[in-house]
Amino acid sequence: MKLYDELKARGLIAQVTNEAEISEMINNGKATFYIGFDPTADSLHVGHFMALCLMKRLQMAGNKPIALVGGGTGYIGDPSGRTDMRSMMTPETIQHNCDCFKKQMERFIEFGEGKAQMVNNADWLLGLNYIELLREVGACFSVNNMLRAECYKQRMEKGLSFLEFNYMIMQSYDFYYLFQHYGCNMQFGGNDQWSNMLGGTELIRRKLGKDAHAMTITLLLNSEGKKMGKTASGAVWLDPNKTSPYDFYQYWRNVDDADVLKCIRMLTFLPLEQIEEMDSWEGAQLNRAKEILAYELTELVHGKEEADKAQDAAHSIFVGGQSSENMPTTTLTDADFADDTIGVLTLLVKCGLAASNGEARKLVQGGGVSIDGSKVTDFKMRLSSADFASERIIKKGKKTFHKVVKG
Repeated sequence: MKLYDELKARGLIAQVTNEAEISEMINNGKATFYIGFDPTADSLHVGHFMALCLMKRLQMAGNKPIALVGGGTGYIGDPSGRTDMRSMMTPETIQHNCDCFKKQMERFIEFGEGKAQMVNNADWLLGLNYIELLREVGACFSVNNMLRAECYKQRMEKGLSFLEFNYMIMQSYDFYYLFQHYGCNMQFGGNDQWSNMLGGTELIRRKLGKDAHAMTITLLLNSEGKKMGKTASGAVWLDPNKTSPYDFYQYWRNVDDADVLKCIRMLTFLPLEQIEEMDSWEGAQLNRAKEILAYELTELVHGKEEADKAQDAAHSIFVGGQSSENMPTTTLTDADFADDTIGVLTLLVKCGLAASNGEARKLVQGGGVSIDGSKVTDFKMRLSSADFASERIIKKGKKTFHKVVKG
């Protein structure tokens, strides 16, 4: 099976500008393509997973990836999928985030001479002359067409700043610049980026009289139509310091039955023949499928050693053992205690088991929290620093375990 057909079979392709030309290019390793990543945080997250896996698949087939970090567009902020304006970041924060991204991307794609490249659009966007840009590029865009774009439509009621209105032009200029200076002939992105991507292909056609191509990737949604990659404590990050390998493993281990096979098909590199055999699995077999999904993705992001540790920790807890060696751990300090005690709600938030005291209170009142096997029934319960002389194990629900120690 050729690469393009495999991408379709895995359900990864949403929209394309020219299917015949795109399939011919990527099947034969002729694509120099880019995917953009705006540095809105110091870590990539599960929402970037699809793009990273696609880059890996395409590079394995001989195509050349360009990872574009939005050091320039990060000054504006992408309005796509937003109901409010993104907060502005300092140049130092943007650069730090870009540096973090490259380190994480190196687990997926190989950088180097004749291989993948990382570029920063700050290198060409920050030096643009405003009047020249209006004359050379602005004249190629119809405001009427821009306002019909889905990314702007959903913002019109609450208000769309002129700053954000320029985002499509900046992203289109990126493609135009990369086409000329890097031989980039294709752009990939999330399905919510379609309007911005078409802006780029149209700008290249109008300014250079040449064809460039765009393809959007299916968004990773659960069976309820919601974006995957969120937990009670926030996003699921690829940085092990923000989401531990164990928590990362557990996130995928706990996906719904209705989502597990779709995730295996879209995100793992297991052969399609093997995945098709799983399509008939049900009941306890789906638990095995979840373990396969969790292990494969943890190994991809964190390496085999961390994947083995996470799997061993999960097995030791769920299959009857009590090993806490590889369990996610929070270390309390004296500063966490008030009058030498800490409230159970504060403790749950500190451990990332709840996003707020209100959520923690609901967990306790619903009977979903136990400490060392004893159910917590009083949300006003306080523990002294002496209670942490040895490790304590908090259990949330049926499957989430967390170790707490005092430093």
